[in-house]
Amino acid sequence: MDDVEELFVRHFASGDKRKAMKYLKPNQKEESHATTFFIGLFTGGFVALFIGYCIMAHISGMYTHQSNKVYMSTSYPVLSMFSLFFLHLFLYGCNIFMWRKTRINYAFIFEFAPTKELKYRDVFLICTTSMTIVVGVMFAHLTLIVKGYSSSTVQAIPGCLLLVFLLVLVCPFKILYRSSRYHFLIAIRNIILTPFYKVVMVDFFMADQLCSQVPLLRTLEYLACYYITSSYKTQDYGYCTRVKHFRDLAYAVSFLPYYWRAMQCARRWFDEGDINHIVNLGKYVSAMLAAGTKVAYENDNSAGWLSLVVIVSSVATIYQLYWDFVKDWGLLQFNSKNPWLRNDLILKQKYIYFISMGLNLLLRLAWLQTVIHPNIGSLDSRVTLFFLAALEVIRRGLWNFYRLENEHLNNAGKFRAVKVVPLPFHEVEEN
Repeated sequence: MDDVEELFVRHFASGDKRKAMKYLKPNQKEESHATTFFIGLFTGGFVALFIGYCIMAHISGMYTHQSNKVYMSTSYPVLSMFSLFFLHLFLYGCNIFMWRKTRINYAFIFEFAPTKELKYRDVFLICTTSMTIVVGVMFAHLTLIVKGYSSSTVQAIPGCLLLVFLLVLVCPFKILYRSSRYHFLIAIRNIILTPFYKVVMVDFFMADQLCSQVPLLRTLEYLACYYITSSYKTQDYGYCTRVKHFRDLAYAVSFLPYYWRAMQCARRWFDEGDINHIVNLGKYVSAMLAAGTKVAYENDNSAGWLSLVVIVSSVATIYQLYWDFVKDWGLLQFNSKNPWLRNDLILKQKYIYFISMGLNLLLRLAWLQTVIHPNIGSLDSRVTLFFLAALEVIRRGLWNFYRLENEHLNNAGKFRAVKVVPLPFHEVEEN
């Protein structure tokens, strides 16, 4: 090791040992006990504020069928959108914790800089702090609504909250995890312009996350329309659903994540020539067809459209389950030394894999809510839809762990897990 350091200093760092050590032994960010303290502090704050919010909402009957329609159509979507986003981020923190515990080299696979990557404690701190702020603001806003304040200023509070978070996301100053925020924005840019960028692991992984956040994207589109058109001043919450081009845009948003993912598959097929990418593209086309039939059924509740929804969604679900289990997770290998699993497993308890497959199957069937229209007691239907959307986010969190486990063990996506890294040595021809 000393000899290697000496060679590196001499030939690649111009004799500067300090410069060489920055490459050979990058300083890891130390984990602070203060982070753990503030996670606990903000968790307690979030729980207290959320309980207060629930009590206030229950007393005012805000989430029942006889609820305030303006509030449920304009303010509640802000809370549900933040809840889905930070639930997803929290599950990502849980993924990081499990990947580190099982020694899955996620940072190398995603090509994260070792000194700038988010640790699971950082992720938990972001989630608890953000949700404490969100629930606190929404609790104060609900209190004003219950007391009878309904001016345009009060109605603008949820929109201002959303705007503040968006400004923090694009903040150029070196605060609040700037490198991670910018990596997130770069990944989103690569996804949107996916045919023009080579697909790397983190881009397709992020696009898969967006496929589980279609309700969030539709809510974001609706809120953008509601506040940009100043509908909040007149409390005309139905404007963005009445105007045809806004309604068409909402439908397009439902297809976009699947379209982006399909284009990524097409680009990888173009770059690599592997026919499996075309087969994977077909999976996302089937998902788009299923989403289209659901939209059509929402507009025309006829038996014909209902039958089509069941048929198309069933085919798409079988397609997706096969790809989840066999391609993404690498399981269901009949000739494996671990029956119905695969040869190499990281988790010692094999039954966990079977339980996970069962959970993934159940959660993949969330589309049945389109057919059976479930209602939980007297809760507003939008609350029920939120719970179903949360189940899909939880399914994605489960999927993430096994997808990266398979990548780590088998280089399933042929990315960087076992990629040969060339060394900067000059080739010397022998005479």
